[in-house]
Amino acid sequence: MGSGIAQVAALGGCDTVLRELDEGLCAEARARVEQSLSKSVEKGKVTPEARDAALARLTFSPSLEALGGCDLVIEAVVESLDAKRELWRSLDAIAPSHCVFASNTSSLSIVEQAAATKRGDRFVGMHFFNPVPQMRLVEVVRTVTTSDETFARATGFARRIGKEPIEARDTPGFVVNLLLVPYMLDAIRAFEGGVASIGDIDVGMQLGAGHPMGPLALCDYVGLDTLQRVAEIMWEAYREPRHAPPPLLRRMVAAGMLGKKSGRGFYAYGASGAEAPVPNEKLR
Repeated sequence: MGSGIAQVAALGGCDTVLRELDEGLCAEARARVEQSLSKSVEKGKVTPEARDAALARLTFSPSLEALGGCDLVIEAVVESLDAKRELWRSLDAIAPSHCVFASNTSSLSIVEQAAATKRGDRFVGMHFFNPVPQMRLVEVVRTVTTSDETFARATGFARRIGKEPIEARDTPGFVVNLLLVPYMLDAIRAFEGGVASIGDIDVGMQLGAGHPMGPLALCDYVGLDTLQRVAEIMWEAYREPRHAPPPLLRRMVAAGMLGKKSGRGFYAYGASGAEAPVPNEKLR
């Protein structure tokens, strides 16, 4: 998601630094952005001139110090509170005092991240949706310490890069995942309980509810390990059964069946995308 956020920021006219852990990952990130922009040009969504200008605004660096002159830093690291807090502590000593920090977390507490810094008033959540270049929504999450100026800067930035911001409270799941994650977990439970096959559950929700993607295909797209982590965070916060990760989800993650990114989840994936649902009897 970091590559996608960097892409839309550069397209929006912002000089953008994308920081990765090493030069190899920087090269991979550049390749993803170049490929994504080229596809947008082919589809007529972006002009060749806009693509070239966006790439000229992008810098890729493995150095955290490269962010030292930024007005806004958005993190998109692993969904771990400890990892995010460690990153923010380091950045707090590097970034200028006016710089706003924003977390792209989908479920973790924003204020607990802000507490790792000395800029609680300049800390906000900015939850983008995947794929970032295509999805218009950004949840802007205000904490009890976020200043009005910071919130206005975050929502203004979202609009500048072509996104539609909505305000959310700093509660686990915010708006979308609070409603979406239980739906995805219910679909897993329905399959696990023998209600219907993988394909029929997905087709049922696509044709019966008008969803562009079925819930089990969506689980694969999000990543089953990511879904499990988010569900665990929400379960810990709310203690409601609908937030608890189903046993099948835990088994699949333990087996390395993480969805599209691992090539196998509820569906098996090849070069052309989803090939077919995994045989039902192999999962139940």
